[in-house]
Amino acid sequence: MKCLQINPSDNVAVAISALQAGEVLRVAGKALTVLENIPAGNKVALSDISHGDNVVKYGFPIGHAVSDIKSGSLVNDLNIKTNLSGLLDYKYSPVQCVLADAALRLPARSFMGYKRAGGGVGIRNEIWIVPTVGCVSGVADELACRLREETRCDGIDAVVSFPHSYGCSQLGDDHENTRKILRDIILHPNAGAVLVVGLGCENNQPAALREMLGDYDHERIRFLVAQETQDEISDGMNMLREMYRIARCDVRTELPLHELKIGLKCGGSDGLSGITANPLLGVFSDYIVAHGGTSVLTEVPEMFGAETLLMNRCKDEETFRKTVRLINDFKQFFIHNGQPIYENPSPGNKAGGISTLEEKSLGCTQKAGGGQVQDVLAYGGRLVSRGLNLLSAPGSDVVAATALAAAGCHMVLFSTGRGTPFGTLVPTVKVSTNSALSRNKPRWIDFNAGSLVEGEAMESVAERFVSYVLAVASGESVANERNGYRDIAIFKTGVTL
Repeated sequence: MKCLQINPSDNVAVAISALQAGEVLRVAGKALTVLENIPAGNKVALSDISHGDNVVKYGFPIGHAVSDIKSGSLVNDLNIKTNLSGLLDYKYSPVQCVLADAALRLPARSFMGYKRAGGGVGIRNEIWIVPTVGCVSGVADELACRLREETRCDGIDAVVSFPHSYGCSQLGDDHENTRKILRDIILHPNAGAVLVVGLGCENNQPAALREMLGDYDHERIRFLVAQETQDEISDGMNMLREMYRIARCDVRTELPLHELKIGLKCGGSDGLSGITANPLLGVFSDYIVAHGGTSVLTEVPEMFGAETLLMNRCKDEETFRKTVRLINDFKQFFIHNGQPIYENPSPGNKAGGISTLEEKSLGCTQKAGGGQVQDVLAYGGRLVSRGLNLLSAPGSDVVAATALAAAGCHMVLFSTGRGTPFGTLVPTVKVSTNSALSRNKPRWIDFNAGSLVEGEAMESVAERFVSYVLAVASGESVANERNGYRDIAIFKTGVTL
């Protein structure tokens, strides 16, 4: 198969592999003569499209033609433009939610994880060093390095520090966002022990951050204030050694699937994202939801143009109203900063075959499968409801992935058509949309969904993917962990003093 019409009503098809001018193809039972070279992932017109007519993909308009487009021609950001503009009014029109058959046919499975005090569950047993402020990020890095060298991580999965540039000279929402994200990281069940390193004079005072934690394990979460000790490295190492002796005794135990919390993210998307990797993540979301687990979709600006598909799947009108606020608050954020709401997709997306925000969003939201939306979380919020959740965060890869992990996700499933090496504080599983990327970047990619356009059935791929994700949950490392790529980024919206 060289070309795919996704929906019978589409007037474009997607080139699965590069098409050459003069080729004659059969698409949806009809002959199509290719008039110009079409890169893989890009769109080819299946019929003449007149100036002003809608371009239809996935069964929905993804924009309108800004010039006449001949059948067999390339359809891209040069000849189509978005239909989106301004703010919208929304009406709750609930639909019946249907989970994917491929998900429902897969049996429930268990995984090997860590039970935490208070009923939490982790899939890693790591020691984390978390700075309250950027000024002590170097101290956190040094402590992590020394503990790794001293222990060789015997009996634990990793020792990781999470440097960042915030925690002081922030006001309002920025200050609170930093505090919330750091609180969430400190309490994350993938950490068997956490040392919080403060400076002492920062806005994000360690004592106030400690109060935000509520009732916590004082043996496994400890605070070091650098200005209050003569030798912060020596004192920090003494604390870490004690915490290490506690954490290394933790053991994995068999746990039910419903304990898993999975974040859904995409980045570096291409024209195959909405055909292979994102639908695969959608099937996995349906699978885990069907068995009582939790999945979380974010990247709010990449819901624009497809948001009503999520709104109408909300469990009730209150959840619908929360979803409307989620969307409109982000649109107002763009307006407040004098930026266009629909300045998307990125140059890499366009080169990969995505031409408008509607097209990107219709592909992006497929990661949520067909489940009912159970809850909507503010940025920095923590999961309280099982099932499909929506989370407020931007499309920025590291910011959004950090927010997913901070919400309580044990891992992030990250689909990509162009590739990226990054990882956040939890395992960040890279799923390639095309086989070429998987072959070319084996140090980045963990699972290849490209076989879905090479003849392998979704149920077969989904079964392999479920086995892989549960192996990761049970301790198998992913590429970002093996490479040591572990970053956090916190959403900043205001001034810096």
